[in-house]
Amino acid sequence: MTALTFSAGVLCALIGPPGAGKSTFARRYFKPTEIISSDFCRALVADDENDQSATGDAFEVLHLIVDKRLARGRLTVIDATNLRNPDRARLLDRAPHWKRPTTAVIFDVPLATVQAQNAGRTRVVPAHVVAEFHGLLPTVDQLHDEGWDAVHLFSTLTRRSRTGR
Repeated sequence: MTALTFSAGVLCALIGPPGAGKSTFARRYFKPTEIISSDFCRALVADDENDQSATGDAFEVLHLIVDKRLARGRLTVIDATNLRNPDRARLLDRAPHWKRPTTAVIFDVPLATVQAQNAGRTRVVPAHVVAEFHGLLPTVDQLHDEGWDAVHLFSTLTRRSRTGR
């Protein structure tokens, strides 16, 4: 895959179900300090990234970090599923406040591949949850309609990025 490059200050949301390769992609292409992971934030508040009861608190921390990074003009990559429109809308609301551009990267990975990758992870998400989340994957056009400045489609079938529109 050709590496995507982003200027300072960009808010980038990685979008895809558990097991789609978002975290692996993030670690490969971004500095650790640029990645804000919902799992890491969950671990910060509950000492356990699997503790789903800590999700609300974790996202409060995540959004606080996002605001602080955007205020400083730092590249900010959100490593979470970001599959639900209200979750993406909250991110989109913050970028204009700080006058920052937005980019979304959709992980368009076949369900069978996602299920196989999920099964090989240390933290396995139940298969029915992965399937449900996979069904929520937005299209490039949906994300443009929501207001994302740039949208990239990543597919493990092609191992490359395609820019929508």
